[in-house]
Amino acid sequence: MKTVFPAQAPTLIPVVGSDAAFPVRRIYCVGRNYVEHAKEMGFTGREDPFFFCKPADAVLYVPEGQTGELPYPPLTSDLHYEIELVVALSSGGRDLTLEQAAAAIYGYAVGLDMTRRDLQGVAKKQGRPWEIGKAFDFGAPMGPIYPAQTVGSMDQAAITLSVNGETRQSGNVDQMIWKVAEAISYLSGLFELKAGDLIFTGTPEGVGAVVPGDLMVGAVQGLGELKVKVIA
Repeated sequence: MKTVFPAQAPTLIPVVGSDAAFPVRRIYCVGRNYVEHAKEMGFTGREDPFFFCKPADAVLYVPEGQTGELPYPPLTSDLHYEIELVVALSSGGRDLTLEQAAAAIYGYAVGLDMTRRDLQGVAKKQGRPWEIGKAFDFGAPMGPIYPAQTVGSMDQAAITLSVNGETRQSGNVDQMIWKVAEAISYLSGLFELKAGDLIFTGTPEGVGAVVPGDLMVGAVQGLGELKVKVIA
């Protein structure tokens, strides 16, 4: 069918060890999914998971071994990093069991859920959606996708982030309140999940601000490093 203007190209993430790419459909993010980060943000306990979204074109893809450049976004003076394990789905459905949720996983990547914390804070106080704090351009830097069949289970993997060589976040994915399959299963009760969906699974404690000139280096054990420099 003819379009009234050229359609935007899909967001494609390269797959490690393959000449194929992963086409991104949607990006879901799990909020406050690590125990100590939940406490850091003023919450405790195993509360029901909640989710927010980023647009697919918010991805800032950074090839392994290279340093991506993240433009400091407008209308904020408090840009925060949140290092995360990203899960890529090759199938989906509704009301998935834990076994079906695990089977839907295609692979994993390292990602950053960048946040305009001051704008998010205002939205929270006013009871408004978080999009202005979370869904901005280039707000989802990430590296290539590693197929699950090559890296195995990610139930226990160190997750870290440094800024200018100083460690800011250090944890393990086994500290998640809602494990990966649990989060996927719960999410599938809210939305029909499909191939191409990405899920940012939450961040450990230690979130904080960055400014132009700062270099962030994030890592999840077995998935390489993600290097991103903030630019003016």
